[in-house]
Amino acid sequence: MPARPASPSTSAKPADEKITINLGYVDLGQIDLLVQEGFYANRTDLIRTAIRNQLALHREAVHQVVARKTLVLGIQHYSAADLRAVQAAGETLQIRVLGLASIGSDVTPELALATIDSLTVLGALHASPEVKAALAARIR
Repeated sequence: MPARPASPSTSAKPADEKITINLGYVDLGQIDLLVQEGFYANRTDLIRTAIRNQLALHREAVHQVVARKTLVLGIQHYSAADLRAVQAAGETLQIRVLGLASIGSDVTPELALATIDSLTVLGALHASPEVKAALAARIR
């Protein structure tokens, strides 16, 4: 069965995900120089700008892959009510998200197992440790 979108979330925008990168001293020095000279507010500003520029450069390729792999682009939230509705319909979900997939804190591991057939997330998955552990074999 194809991926089925859940109800849109009405909660506030989730916090950004933190990543760690290793840079050589020369690259880091050049970044600090550009920050010092006022081109960017701080290191993070430069790195975000560089990443956004690269993503813009490859925007068409990303859109083609999203369409081909039937990914939902953005934030997808699944509450217990969403999953109970799926269960009542006798269906299961094949969740495919490019962005953030969020499974509500009210979702039990048993409900997740009964309703989520597979889970593919390119980005971040927010769920309780118990739900993540229960779905571990279904996460691709």
